[in-house]
Amino acid sequence: MIKLVALIPLFPLLGFIINGFFGKKISKGLSGTIASMAVLASFIVSVLIFIDLKEHAEVSSHAVNLFAWINSGSLNIPFEFLVDPLSSWFLLIITGIGFLIHIYSMGYMHDDEGFSRFFSYLNLFIFFMLLLVLGNNYLIMFVGWEGVGLCSYLLIGFWFKNTAYNNAAKKAFIMNRIGDLGFLLGIILIFVTYGSITYSDVIAAAPSGSSATVTAIALLLFVGAMGKSAQLPLYTWLPDAMAGPTPVSALIHAATMVTAGIYMIVRSNVFYSMSETASHFVAIVGVATALFAATIGLFQNDIKKVLAYSTVSQLGLMFLGLGVGAYSSSVFHVTTHAFFKALLFLGAGSVIHAMGGEQDMRKMGGLKKALPYTFWTMLIGTIAISGIPPFSGFFSKDEILAHTYEHSPVLWFFGMVASMLTAFYMFRLLYLTFYRKFRGTHEQEHHLHESPKSMTIPLIVLAVLSVVGGVLGLPEFWGFTNWMHHHLEPLMYSKAPSILNHEKEWILMGIAVLAAGATIFFAYMVYMKNQILPEAKDENLKGIKKVIYNKYYVDEIYEMLIRKPVDVLAAFFRYIDVKFIDGLVDGVGVAVNGISSVVRKAQTGHIGMYIFSMVLGIVLILFYSFIK
Repeated sequence: MIKLVALIPLFPLLGFIINGFFGKKISKGLSGTIASMAVLASFIVSVLIFIDLKEHAEVSSHAVNLFAWINSGSLNIPFEFLVDPLSSWFLLIITGIGFLIHIYSMGYMHDDEGFSRFFSYLNLFIFFMLLLVLGNNYLIMFVGWEGVGLCSYLLIGFWFKNTAYNNAAKKAFIMNRIGDLGFLLGIILIFVTYGSITYSDVIAAAPSGSSATVTAIALLLFVGAMGKSAQLPLYTWLPDAMAGPTPVSALIHAATMVTAGIYMIVRSNVFYSMSETASHFVAIVGVATALFAATIGLFQNDIKKVLAYSTVSQLGLMFLGLGVGAYSSSVFHVTTHAFFKALLFLGAGSVIHAMGGEQDMRKMGGLKKALPYTFWTMLIGTIAISGIPPFSGFFSKDEILAHTYEHSPVLWFFGMVASMLTAFYMFRLLYLTFYRKFRGTHEQEHHLHESPKSMTIPLIVLAVLSVVGGVLGLPEFWGFTNWMHHHLEPLMYSKAPSILNHEKEWILMGIAVLAAGATIFFAYMVYMKNQILPEAKDENLKGIKKVIYNKYYVDEIYEMLIRKPVDVLAAFFRYIDVKFIDGLVDGVGVAVNGISSVVRKAQTGHIGMYIFSMVLGIVLILFYSFIK
């Protein structure tokens, strides 16, 4: 069964080809069905391979060689797929969540003129993400990595007639290129140091590298992860990615692109296990990102922007887990986050669909009765992301925080604060959107309706997963087996033994639950009991609220420190190019033209003049020879 792994990326690729070349010639229903069934087929094969892998657990990794790819001197890189506990699990997440988003998109994008083009992009996106996680070496991963970046550009800027959306797509593309450069340099350094970029070879040879080299590799790889997974300072592209259709937001934020950095670091955990410096840096950047993004989410009024900054914050928590060596816990949170974040984004899409495109929560309210399925599923997603037991987010977040406390109580404290802020702004979103009186127009109120089944069924499935997903990583001190930990354990280079006793774990868990509950109650008092609404106009904000609402003016700082100086430098070189380089080239042309205009006057057409010129030339030559 494992030998069929090539079919997993092949199906979405075929879906892309069919919709890309023939989408306009077939009906929308058939186009969406082909794209969705392609991802479903990949999911089915992924399930069968996962089962086969578990049944033959005595061999945890299988390399499937497809063909010889690059053979040049000492560089020998086959095109191989790797099936192991990590890749097989990510295959399930990508294809499973991807399929639900495809089904949802059939209803959400039904009236869009670019329907078939949209699904061709979605299929191509899934293909490259599958290539990223299946590759048995860093080069194949990099191909998938770049392909995902390309598809994100196409999907974020899908409505390309809108200049703002185009700018958001370009921003995502360029900012990811910055991170990709670090990733590429890391791959080159791996090859130079170890003579191979195949995972098994690198892991086996890693201990032979010097401490400085290992740290350099780890940090360069992390630069790539910072770009792709939106960590400080390369995070600003992700909130702007909301310009794309809502299903795109769900796909990017939940199951694909932003998780690529997590996957890459877990796959490369040998370097981070060997470098305390690199690991500590990852943890600090992660917790800083989590806290930074969480504060921004407090004052956002665009429903998708709130969810976007929540994604940045949750990714920060995942990197915090990676930095303290809790690799399986981070993958666990990737999984639960895929469930509830896809649910929340698709739920937001359902709200936007009902509101006729409106995304400002200040103009919503009272949607609970009109959108019952959307409300109850989003309530489940909100509880899950807030870390309330027994929902899935509680277990994965608690694991990360417990491992963080082992590593550093200071980092744990800041992680806790970020988690508390998450609970506050998520329930703020829920209260402003679904409770109290409707604040939109009479026309919007008249047309309020629940989304079609193609949109609500994926919501229900994801809601169920958000409830039960915690069983994948139940705490061992409760007497359960932590399935996720044992599933990924064969791939971990090392793991520090737990130093927490059961009493301390119970205390930390209790603190987390009480903190989340208190924060939710505070949100209730502010937005329900006292019925406080955000400022009607953004310009009315003052002080720290204004600073946070404007995202600490990070984009403006980048504009001033990077873009404008680059523009000035570009203008200077343009002047040099136009005035000097082009002037020199054009001058040569003018000079040749001038000389030719003089010389051509000698071409009179009179044979006598030509004979005279020849004789004169001969005389001059003889004279020169004589005097010489």
